[in-house]
Amino acid sequence: MDRQFDLLLRRPDDPRGDLYDAMRHATIGGGKRLRPLLVHATGRLFGVAADALARVSLAIECIHTYSLIHDDLPMMDDDDMRRGKPTVHKAFDEATAILAGDCLHALAFEILADAATHSDPAVRADLVLELARASGPTGMAGGQMMDLRAQGAGFDLPTVTRLQALKTGALIGCAVESGAILGHVPPEGRTGLRGYARDIGLAFQIADDILDVEGDEEAAGKKLRKDGDRGKETFLSLLGLERAREQAAMLVEQAIDHLHGFGTEADLLRTIARYTLERDR
Repeated sequence: MDRQFDLLLRRPDDPRGDLYDAMRHATIGGGKRLRPLLVHATGRLFGVAADALARVSLAIECIHTYSLIHDDLPMMDDDDMRRGKPTVHKAFDEATAILAGDCLHALAFEILADAATHSDPAVRADLVLELARASGPTGMAGGQMMDLRAQGAGFDLPTVTRLQALKTGALIGCAVESGAILGHVPPEGRTGLRGYARDIGLAFQIADDILDVEGDEEAAGKKLRKDGDRGKETFLSLLGLERAREQAAMLVEQAIDHLHGFGTEADLLRTIARYTLERDR
């Protein structure tokens, strides 16, 4: 991913230089790269070419990184550290951070629409549609709006589940679906993969809530224990630590069960599911 971003974001010798530097600061070095890994792991099930998987992974990571840049801004989550280094608005300034996020958002769809991603225009259109749905008001951005309204709102468990299914789960789901779209799998053939993505998305967020309370800030590379300080309900505050752990473990097992139609070729997806609970950042 770092090599791809290095090629995509070559710094021009003109007044846009700081903009490119800001995008490079956000994208190169650090991050779990979970979504690109899911694209590759799913695409391999259907024999998708590595270069197509790499381009789709790059597009989805552009969207993910743009969302982090904007989420970190003072008018949103107001964070100073991300991936172990200063957030973009701290390393540069707020205006540059907004533009860097905007550009990564645009680049994602430029990559997907380019014929270099796939020779079939119908596949490219499906990829664009899936990413747009996952990143807009019915996906990640809608979940972020719910999160902004969560402070002191006393959200119940179904509402928190819905919030996280949009804010975190939608883009994870898009990564899994995109691998299948590249493999020409029709929508009705993706049901099990959708179930897998939904369950690991929720398990991932429960693990995040646990790390926010128990984790190490140096390992995480960002400030922890924010939600509790802001009066936001989380899976942990609503379920308690032990029930939250049990729920996350159950979701991981459910996710793995959704892959019952696949053999050893889906072992990487199974490993990713277990990783959601084992990570330290």
